Amino acid sequence: MDVKTKRRGVMENGDAGEDMVLANLIANGDDVGPLVRLAFEMGRPEGLLHQLTYVVKQKETEIEEMCQTHYEEFILAVDELRGVLVDAEELKSELQSDNFKLQQVGSALLAKLEELLESYPVRKNVTEAIEMSKNCIQVLELCVKCNSHISEGQFYSALKTLDLIEKSCTQNIPAKALKMVIERRIPVIKLHIEEKVCSQVNEWIVEIRSSAKNIGQTAIGRAVTVRQGDKEILEQQRKAEEQSISGLGDLAYTLDAEEVEEDSVLQFDLTPLYRACHIHDCLGIREKFREYYYTNRLLQLNSDLEISSAQPFVESYQTFFAQIAGFFIVEERVLRTTGGLLVAEQVETMWETAVAKMTSLLEEQFSCMESAPHLLLVKDYVTLFGSTLRQYGYEIGTLLDVLDSSCDKYHLLLLEECRQQTVDVFGNDSYNQMEIKKESDYENIVLSFNLQTSDIMPAFPYIAPFSSMVPDACHIVRSFIKGSVDYLSYGIHTNVFDVVRKYLDKFLIDVLNVTLLEKINGGNITVPQLMQIAANIAVFERACDFFLRHAAQLCGIPVRSVERPQATLTAKVILKTSKDAAYIALMSLVNTKIDEFMTLTESINWTPEETNENGHDYIHEVIICLGSIMSPAQQILPLDAVYRVGIGAFEHVSNSIVAAFSSDSVKRFNANAVINIEYDLHFIENFAEERFYSAGLGEIYNEGSFKNCLVEARQLVNLLLSSQPENFLNADIWDKNCYALEIKKVAAILDKFKDSPDGIFGSLANKTAKQSARKKSMDVLKKRLKGFN
Repeated sequence: MDVKTKRRGVMENGDAGEDMVLANLIANGDDVGPLVRLAFEMGRPEGLLHQLTYVVKQKETEIEEMCQTHYEEFILAVDELRGVLVDAEELKSELQSDNFKLQQVGSALLAKLEELLESYPVRKNVTEAIEMSKNCIQVLELCVKCNSHISEGQFYSALKTLDLIEKSCTQNIPAKALKMVIERRIPVIKLHIEEKVCSQVNEWIVEIRSSAKNIGQTAIGRAVTVRQGDKEILEQQRKAEEQSISGLGDLAYTLDAEEVEEDSVLQFDLTPLYRACHIHDCLGIREKFREYYYTNRLLQLNSDLEISSAQPFVESYQTFFAQIAGFFIVEERVLRTTGGLLVAEQVETMWETAVAKMTSLLEEQFSCMESAPHLLLVKDYVTLFGSTLRQYGYEIGTLLDVLDSSCDKYHLLLLEECRQQTVDVFGNDSYNQMEIKKESDYENIVLSFNLQTSDIMPAFPYIAPFSSMVPDACHIVRSFIKGSVDYLSYGIHTNVFDVVRKYLDKFLIDVLNVTLLEKINGGNITVPQLMQIAANIAVFERACDFFLRHAAQLCGIPVRSVERPQATLTAKVILKTSKDAAYIALMSLVNTKIDEFMTLTESINWTPEETNENGHDYIHEVIICLGSIMSPAQQILPLDAVYRVGIGAFEHVSNSIVAAFSSDSVKRFNANAVINIEYDLHFIENFAEERFYSAGLGEIYNEGSFKNCLVEARQLVNLLLSSQPENFLNADIWDKNCYALEIKKVAAILDKFKDSPDGIFGSLANKTAKQSARKKSMDVLKKRLKGFN
């Protein structure tokens, strides 16, 4: 029994433990599903029910304990609630009383409220009608205002008013009839405004076209001013360089130039165009107006590019280019300030059209021009035109290419004009040395071309070593240089000086030098003239350095860069060659002049019976002739030329004497004839010696005088008059005393040297032993010389 009791107690304790577990799970709010599932799966639901019953009993016990704890408080709360119910009943009765009073008072007000509510729709309708009327009045006032703006030409204000009317039409005008009328009229008004604005633009286009020439001339005038300022700066730089080179110190130079604003000079009104652009923007048809403007201006440009054939181009080119310049200056301003009325491509297209037309026109006109000054004038104005438009961003390279392609044509015309001037100058020259009477004339004629041979101012009157052709020709050369520089300046050439030097060389060689040679070789020229020409060529040769420096100065390059030997002109060498040709022609002419007197075979007796110590007449005439030649030669020609002329003349005299002995016309001659020739030779030798030293040649040519030029004739005469001619067979004696003679020629001459009945040596009866010995010696010499031959 104890054992059972104990087992039951254990089981109860075990059940009590499980009940506690289930109670804790429920208290904690845990899920009891798994526990219920387990109980059913084990087939023991009774135990679970027992546990749940236990939990219920436990909760009821807890509730009873809770109720007992709060019972008194609950009773108090119920009592208070009952007091509230009493107060509520009292309040309800008061409300009913107040409601009744309110109903009595508000009945009259309610009736009036109903009347008021009935009047609200009427009021609303009246208000809407008034508001509609006001809107209509405002719209009509705007219409009147728009009409007023249009009549006054205030189109922008009219368009703004139209915008307000359009907004009012779509929003605030309930009157359909008025709205329809306004909607129909708005496009008509806009079209009217567009037509009016286009009409104003057309008037402006016509006006600006008439003003384009003045605009272009003004702008080109500014370019002229700028170019002139550049030239003044270049001139002052040149003077400063000359001062520096001459050692006179530094020369400060400044050029005050006032910058002129574009708008202050080029004043033209674009207001109508700005207004039109703005109005077309407001109308929303900017593209249409752009095309309209571009088309009309392009038509104007094509019209401006047509040149009339009724007026020569040289008279109309300035107007033509000024008109085109004005046109594109206006278009540049339009492109820059109208906010897209034109695009850059359109302006570029118009410019390319103009350039193509101008290029074709210039090529055609240049090909027809026959005057270098006309071509230069057109070229200068075209470069000014190009310089002006380049400042506005236009490309002018094609125009400059046309000018460059005409460079040869211009210089050919310039060469031809200068050639004619040179021919006229040479034809009008007196070929006498110039007499300069005043210092101012000396400066203009000599110093201005650097023709002086000394830095010391001469006494006046001054006899220059050249004739009037030299300064006149120098003026022509200087004008040619200026013309060449003027054409090449402001072109595409980067090194203008090289091109100018090329054409300067061509002028000096093909014009000046050729004209000189034509004059030299013309045949109808005298010794003094030829002598003066030779002297002039020497001056021209010296002036080449001045011409080159002058070209460098005009081109704006340092003069020292052209003073190097390798920078000299080719013409200087050519002129030197021509000078030598003049000397040769002079010597030939002098020899011809001498030949007029050296008629020995006809004018002298080759077998005289007596000698003449006074010499023959021909030799005195020759001396007079040579004196008339040598005296001016000493004044005009340089010493080396005087020496060459003297050498040639005296050698020709010597050759003429020897040739007379060798002439077939002289069959024989005697000793008296040789003695007379010896007298002649003595006269001419003395004259040669005197002229040589009086000309100052002895200090320069100390190896021999003019007398040495007569050595062949002297050696022949000495041989013929020798007392022992056979001694000359000695080689040493021959080389010393007969080196200038030709053996064959001497042998032929000796054959003519014979006795005669009248006796070269007298009759046989009168022969002396000395003469016989001399004759024998001469015979030996003849025989031996024939043996040599």
